[in-house]
Amino acid sequence: MIDIRLKVFCSVARNLSFTKASQELFISQPAISRHIQELEKEYNVRLFERMGNRIQLTKAGQVLLDNADRIIKGYQRLDYEMGALQKDVRGELRIGASTTISQYIMPEIIADFRKEYPGIKVSLISGNSREVEASLLSGRIDFGMVEGAIRQPQLRYTPFMNDELVAIVSTSSSYAKQDSVTLEQLKTIPLVFREFGSGSLDVIQQALSKKGINLSDLNIEINLGTTEGIKHYVEHSDCMGIVSVRSVYKEIYQDIYKIIDIDDLKIERQLFFAEKHGEVSDLQKRIKSFITKRYKA
Repeated sequence: MIDIRLKVFCSVARNLSFTKASQELFISQPAISRHIQELEKEYNVRLFERMGNRIQLTKAGQVLLDNADRIIKGYQRLDYEMGALQKDVRGELRIGASTTISQYIMPEIIADFRKEYPGIKVSLISGNSREVEASLLSGRIDFGMVEGAIRQPQLRYTPFMNDELVAIVSTSSSYAKQDSVTLEQLKTIPLVFREFGSGSLDVIQQALSKKGINLSDLNIEINLGTTEGIKHYVEHSDCMGIVSVRSVYKEIYQDIYKIIDIDDLKIERQLFFAEKHGEVSDLQKRIKSFITKRYKA
């Protein structure tokens, strides 16, 4: 029921790119351009200023964006409430999740959620915690799921799951002969960490700081952008990585990695729902409740 032109306009406005909007909505770029031209013709205004290869919103474009967001949310709420009257829950949810959550937690949960609510379309984008928060603030997603210790004041955070980070080495590594290392030994071991901006690195940094250790005190061999990258690097090197225990369940049983305890250091964290302040849609409440119940079960 939502005017497709408004969805197209919002995507172009958020991405400031016709190409990215085309990729996000799975609509051809000529069709994207046509929808924008129709809106400009209808309101007799220019919505974007073309500046070489870049575009930016005009004043009229900003006015339309502010109103289009409210209109689309209103239509989404209407679709949900009308469907709920017939016990046919419908709608669309755009979720952003940090890497650990998107890779190792959410796929199975979303699959089960879709079985129960086939009328709700769910899309999931992945990035580090800072990227997810930026997507939420820009309106590209409806809510986020993040890790880490740094908070954005524009957002509200609600814990929904606990997680533990553990040190792993390859079972063929020279360090696999040990069951544990001291904090002093940790300083000398080649380490593989996530990139700066990652919630995982925030948590590691905070835990070490409580023990009087800075990242600069460590022998960090490389920073990688994904947990899978860390796992593969550790598997083929004599290095140690620190990752979510959820990411290595299978490989521990397959004898690919060994968990090494770090004396006097336990790295635990909470995973959070992140949302803008203000009203939360019934769809968001429904999937958040589903996720929380699955975790408690």
